[in-house]
Amino acid sequence: MKPSSRGKKLSLLGSVSLGTGVMIGAGIFVLPGQVAELAGIYFPVAFLAGAVVTGFSAYSYVKFSNAYPSSGGIANFLRKSYGPGTITGTYSLLMYVSMVIAESLLARTFGTYLLRLFNVESTSRLVPILGVALVAAAFAVNVSSNRTIGATATVTAVIKIAGIALLAAGGLAVGAIPELRGAAAGDSGAYAFVAALALTILAYKGFTTITNQGAEIRNPHRNVGRSIIISVGVCAVIYVALALSVAANLGVPEIVAAKDYALAQAAQPVFGDWGLWFTVALAIVATVSGIIASIFSASRLLAMLSAMKQIPRLSRRLGHPALLFTVLLAIALTVLFDLTRIAAIGAIFYLVMDIAIHWGLFRHLRGVVDYRPPVLVAAMIFDVVILSAFVALKVQRDPLVVAVAAAGILLVLVTQRLFMITHTDSDGVMHMEMDEDMDMGMGDD
Repeated sequence: MKPSSRGKKLSLLGSVSLGTGVMIGAGIFVLPGQVAELAGIYFPVAFLAGAVVTGFSAYSYVKFSNAYPSSGGIANFLRKSYGPGTITGTYSLLMYVSMVIAESLLARTFGTYLLRLFNVESTSRLVPILGVALVAAAFAVNVSSNRTIGATATVTAVIKIAGIALLAAGGLAVGAIPELRGAAAGDSGAYAFVAALALTILAYKGFTTITNQGAEIRNPHRNVGRSIIISVGVCAVIYVALALSVAANLGVPEIVAAKDYALAQAAQPVFGDWGLWFTVALAIVATVSGIIASIFSASRLLAMLSAMKQIPRLSRRLGHPALLFTVLLAIALTVLFDLTRIAAIGAIFYLVMDIAIHWGLFRHLRGVVDYRPPVLVAAMIFDVVILSAFVALKVQRDPLVVAVAAAGILLVLVTQRLFMITHTDSDGVMHMEMDEDMDMGMGDD
């Protein structure tokens, strides 16, 4: 897709819709149960705390986006901070993989909620089959133009916000908000609560979708930052209200027992059987629109990495190489991991990359980009503390998650270093000039 025409670029509303389209997907339909498992009755507070931490993190992305708006924005941010080479490639690929992980989370959420209509559990083999079908359909949509994607995102964003507002209002009107004073904060207290914030941050990470489409947005120096702020604010209100609604109608044991479809379970005491149908329909809209937006953004990032020579050049003979590779990786992850492990691995990858973004801006771009150092320091401290708590908890409860995440990070680092050697001449100079003539590997409209 070539953004040669102004009419095909995304408006402020379109870019906000893409950001919220990714966030209002698996984030609110699956993660409340996983967060409640760790934070106990305080899980609505965890979503609020996650929004605060995300606000600090978003500060770096807003500053970067205002200075360097482009497609594949995060890769460009890292390149500006660390220069071309192994570090930029490694962290950019971690971000890319975390985005694809989010797509597999959306795909499995789609299958899980759809099967609730037939009382089929989330452990069924039909879940990944339906998820793969959704990924394939999203690929077909992404072959179309930006205008189609933006229009789809805008319509579905309105539907999701209105529908979730109705669920939240109904739940709060009928249920009783639990008394938090003296309540148990999960089975590991404050330690598990802090770890739970890694999952709530994952629920908000969709705002990074916006940074990867800077060149596709009208007036990007102004609208990229505004889109990020608006998207995070809208989703924070929605998440907290809905989490309170769930807590008002289900006890923590019930939420945890139905953690893969907690929202559908919470809707039934309020709306009866119609609540199940309505929630499933809403989940389908949310996951479909979310995965379309996420695949669009992730493929833009991958294409940018190819243009930057951080990965091998994408072959144009495939037509849509960045889209195709993104979809194939999403399918593999959808088949291999369940919802809990997908979310955990994605959170680890994202937080590692997020720390690198903050450090790059703080350490290498002082005087180049205007920012307030205390905000960046606070963002880095939050990320390090939360990541440490989450990893420690997973080592105790599910060490496979930590092993897979560590192996993935090591694989990316080693392959990046080996690939960089191919760009280094006998004098030790890396030849990393941008391929300006590349079409971003997305194909034509």
